[in-house]
Amino acid sequence: MEANIISVSTKRITHIVKRDGRRVEYNPDKIRIAVEKAAIHVGEPVNVAEKVTELVEKYLFEMFQDLDPHVENIQDLVIRAMEELGHTVLKDAYVKHRETRSRIRRSTSGLHKKLEEIVWSLNRGVEANANVGSNFSAKLLLGASEAFKEFYLDAVIPEHMAEAHRIGTIHIHDLDSYGTTVNCLQIPFAKLWQRDGINTGYGWLRRAKRISSALAQEAIILQANQNDMFGGQSDPRFEDAAVFIPERYEQLAEISCDQLTDEQAIEKQAIERETFQACEALVHNLNTMHSRAGSQVPFSSINLGCPRNHREKMLDREFLKAFYQGLGRGETPIFPNVVFRLKKGVNFNPEDPHYDLYKLALKVAARRMNPTFSFMDSSFNAPFGDKVSYMGCRSRVMANRHGEAVAEGRGNIAPVSINLPRIAILSDGPIYKKNIIDFWNKFDKIIDLCEEQLLHRLEVLKRLKVKDLPFTMGQRLYMGSDELGPEDSIWEAIKHGTLSIGYIGLAETLKALTGKHHGENQRSYQLALEIVAHLRRRCEQMGDKHNLNVTCYATPAEGLSGRFVALDRQQFGIIPHVTDKDFYTNSFHLPVYYKTTIAEKIELEGPFHKFHDAGHISYIEVESSLENNLEAYEKIHRMMAAADMGYAGVNFPIDECETCAYHGIIDNECPNCGSTNINRVRRVTGYLSYLHRFASGKKAEYESRTTHD
Repeated sequence: MEANIISVSTKRITHIVKRDGRRVEYNPDKIRIAVEKAAIHVGEPVNVAEKVTELVEKYLFEMFQDLDPHVENIQDLVIRAMEELGHTVLKDAYVKHRETRSRIRRSTSGLHKKLEEIVWSLNRGVEANANVGSNFSAKLLLGASEAFKEFYLDAVIPEHMAEAHRIGTIHIHDLDSYGTTVNCLQIPFAKLWQRDGINTGYGWLRRAKRISSALAQEAIILQANQNDMFGGQSDPRFEDAAVFIPERYEQLAEISCDQLTDEQAIEKQAIERETFQACEALVHNLNTMHSRAGSQVPFSSINLGCPRNHREKMLDREFLKAFYQGLGRGETPIFPNVVFRLKKGVNFNPEDPHYDLYKLALKVAARRMNPTFSFMDSSFNAPFGDKVSYMGCRSRVMANRHGEAVAEGRGNIAPVSINLPRIAILSDGPIYKKNIIDFWNKFDKIIDLCEEQLLHRLEVLKRLKVKDLPFTMGQRLYMGSDELGPEDSIWEAIKHGTLSIGYIGLAETLKALTGKHHGENQRSYQLALEIVAHLRRRCEQMGDKHNLNVTCYATPAEGLSGRFVALDRQQFGIIPHVTDKDFYTNSFHLPVYYKTTIAEKIELEGPFHKFHDAGHISYIEVESSLENNLEAYEKIHRMMAAADMGYAGVNFPIDECETCAYHGIIDNECPNCGSTNINRVRRVTGYLSYLHRFASGKKAEYESRTTHD
């Protein structure tokens, strides 16, 4: 194990550095006693300890004349001395004991410290998810999570992979769920709506007959599936629920309003009213059902915007109206993430039949920051028509080596992310003038490690049986699960899912390599494109090699944005423009603090979207809501479409007074009632949350954000 070595002024060893960083007096007797114990354990004479200690001291004085050795350095030299003296059995026993002690240290001191922080709420703001609360259930969930992480790192994952995660070379996402479930799913609601019913574990829900019942069931399905998975749950096409709206509505919608009889007008309004109330209930349910161990609402997304008949369009319209209205006191709904599909010939242009629906979506987004918008005409989405579905966290699943290329019934199995800035920092050459060839070599080695890690995780997950995911697999939600029995492996289903490799900190990587990020210099910009294009090629090569759906991911780092940089700062110190902030920039984005125009940000980030088939998103930051300037909002979308973006959103502050429900930009006190009890809704990575719940790294990132003009 490599360790930090601290410079001192003395010419001989008087002190050593302990694991906790303390500097203590050097005592060679401790080396001798430890070796004696090991010798007794394996049946060797104890006098070998004197010889080993003498040789270790010789090494120490040769190697550390002006330095304090770390305790790990000393243990490394003990092993070297035993080997040089020919005591192989003794060396093996010493190494085994050392590894056991290291494992115990990690599982006790580290875990105990984390549990103490959770129980006593000592470190609020470091969570990986801003929408986990701090109540009893949340603490129970977080505590179990930390214990499972240690278990997988110590007992399941190969040591070199576990160490790479621990030190921050890579990040194994949702480590606590490594061997128990998969990531996310685009739930095939169209398929479910045709069935006689579903079983959530304690009895059957009959097939719905009305839209109100159907959308109540949708909330139940989203939350039931959430408890089988660690990631997001999405409705890939919300319009499919329109089959529960009376067919009579198609006839009524064909009649112009001034031609409707009074009876027809009443009938039409009644159908629309029931649909609105059903949508309203769905939004409320998805924000109030703390169904994930009692601490979290389902991480839900809904895709809509491309209806095919009057009922589907009306359903979309009423949902958008309900979302615009907000929750009980007008609060902004945190969930579901709403993704509005934009497509020419359907809704994007003024002459399109559903352009009015797009205008309504703009109005809602300008008030609620949702919907975000997906572009069906981008070069990589267009081959699939209007069927590409995103999740609010940016995840995307389409191509499939084992079946139909659709989103329904498929999702991501697991992602892993690369600490890109670290590779740049470690590359040969001085900071800001790095050897690019060495960077490529190191980058490829880390990609190889990610490949190995994903394949290992997949093998672990193959051991799971259908009964281990009773709703997802047992109720046949996942593609390929229809013919599986309770004792069957889930492999035949999850082979339709994706394995993804992502990264964060492209901007800081470029700074370390060249001194300029991709917004500052054309050479750096071209290098940025080459880096992400290379990762995409490697993912495709892995897919060909293993016959798996391996995809390239623009990681939506939340807790990770702060974790990587903290570890790098600890190891490399503060490097200006690289490790000098409390966060790394998300994926390929321009730095949030970089002042640029809306047009330039879109132009620069757009070309990166096509490389990230596992998911991508770009954001524009504005000072305040565009509710009074929807034309500007639409202009932004047209620039995004022209730049070949696939998915994007516009961010602005939403402040809401909890006392009087005032909505607007609020400084310290509500201008209406004077209250300081203010909820500040902001976008975290892909979803919304309250600012006070942001992870520490993400809060630092938010505070550095600048607006785009």
